[in-house]
Amino acid sequence: MSELHYLYGKPTATADLRTVNSDFIVKEILPFSPSGEGEHHLVHIRKDGLNTVQVAEMLAKFAKVHPKEVTYAGQKDKNAITEQWFGIRIPGKETPAWSELNSERLTILSSSRHSKKLRIGALLGNRFILTLRNVTNVEDIISRIEKVSQIGVPNYFGEQRFGHDGKNLVMGRQMLAGKKVKDRNKRSMYLSAVRSNLFNTVVSYRLANHGTKPLAGDCVMLAGSKSFFVTPEWDLVVLKRLIEKDIQLSAPLWGRGKMLPQGEAAEVETLAMAELSEDCYGLEHAGLEQERRPLLLEPQGLKYEQTEDGLVLEFILPAGSFATSLLRELVDYQDVKELQWQATVTPDANAAETNTASETDSAEAITTDKGESAL
Repeated sequence: MSELHYLYGKPTATADLRTVNSDFIVKEILPFSPSGEGEHHLVHIRKDGLNTVQVAEMLAKFAKVHPKEVTYAGQKDKNAITEQWFGIRIPGKETPAWSELNSERLTILSSSRHSKKLRIGALLGNRFILTLRNVTNVEDIISRIEKVSQIGVPNYFGEQRFGHDGKNLVMGRQMLAGKKVKDRNKRSMYLSAVRSNLFNTVVSYRLANHGTKPLAGDCVMLAGSKSFFVTPEWDLVVLKRLIEKDIQLSAPLWGRGKMLPQGEAAEVETLAMAELSEDCYGLEHAGLEQERRPLLLEPQGLKYEQTEDGLVLEFILPAGSFATSLLRELVDYQDVKELQWQATVTPDANAAETNTASETDSAEAITTDKGESAL
């Protein structure tokens, strides 16, 4: 991630992130309320020091159902305190006494029946409360917060998408070159890493060379939607929509089919991807269709508070985005939990970690983007 372009220049402030789990708090925001009836049970939990898969296994065992009957909208980091929804299909059975699962690491916040399955990506967004410690040059962070609130930050996929030391990307390229990977979840994760790296590369190249200005032939997205259309020229009407944030600039989630942008925008993306032609070819033959993702990430309700312990940031991000992509524009941080892991892991364990899903700060599941689970 360090080689990617900084929209406001590399931060001069430094800080520690995730000194303790409570420094990283994430709360899911569902776009609906449970219906109150049906064979699906929606359970709202708070977890501390557990990853999503561990909780899903606990719920399946407690409800005495197959693990496949337990679903969630997005994965959450183990080294954090997170509030998350799980769906458990229990046809023809009484409602379990979910509160019996309560422990120091897991709390049942609420539960209700629902008529539909909880699916990957079924989130409106996530609320974050992050505490930075040992902060230097707070003034620089505050000045950047003001800029970010107005313009946003590059909508990069965070380093979590690529695994420790980028091993998911390495495995993805090996898989596209012919290496067999039997596990469907791992195939999806590796493929997603390749696609995400290509997206990051295009975003970084465009912002470094053209900033946030619109280009002729841009493929723009309707705000809050996956719908898009091409703008051969930027007339006053379309430009006004961009300024009012009714539409957004975008970058490619690569797949088969004709390149979506035209003219100057297409030329810029072609140049950005020139050295990744093998990745493009592999994605085109992996069953993925071309899609788009917003170029910029615009946090909502971004605010800060200076405390005796450091600086507390609070904001809301849409589903599928990464809190670390916002943080990297504000402060040159070090992830304490990650450093602790690196200091204790053995070479053998490190190799094994390559085959483990890396969970996202953004509370985004590996296959949130439509089509990324094709392999």
